[in-house]
Amino acid sequence: MPVILPVLGISPQLNETCWVAPNATIVGDVKFGNHCTIWFNAVVRGDVNSIEIGDYSNIQDGAVVHCTYQKTKTIIGKHVSIAHNAIVHGCTIEDNVLIGMGAIVMDNAYIESGSIIAAGAIVTQGTRVKSGSIYAGNPAKFLKEVSPEAAEVFQRTSMNYVKYAEWFKNP
Repeated sequence: MPVILPVLGISPQLNETCWVAPNATIVGDVKFGNHCTIWFNAVVRGDVNSIEIGDYSNIQDGAVVHCTYQKTKTIIGKHVSIAHNAIVHGCTIEDNVLIGMGAIVMDNAYIESGSIIAAGAIVTQGTRVKSGSIYAGNPAKFLKEVSPEAAEVFQRTSMNYVKYAEWFKNP
């Protein structure tokens, strides 16, 4: 069973449309939208500040979502994919964003809609990623604009994760 725990009397808020892997951990002040999926070994830790996750977003295997005590909450929009082993910490991510495998997004970073953070990228504290941009590297820098063809990845990926979750709901 997943670890879903209150912290200081505040419990995570999930609804019946969400799916949580049996070894995921969700604690504290975390609010999920509809059809969110939290995958194997993912940690969503709203113990020191709040976390909001929009509809159809997915937190993939080994990813960590956290925030900073009394300073930064984490806000994740709709149709956001946080890929395997990514770290999202005290930042804002608008709708239709892909955070690549192993990427790190630090406190007070702001990722505008329709953007891609490449695998392994490190988005440093306070960085603002403009809408429709691909950022890569360490520290992450603008690489190029998201092409219209690549933009379909946001909806496709988020909806695929809803489909994958159904496989576990109805084995």
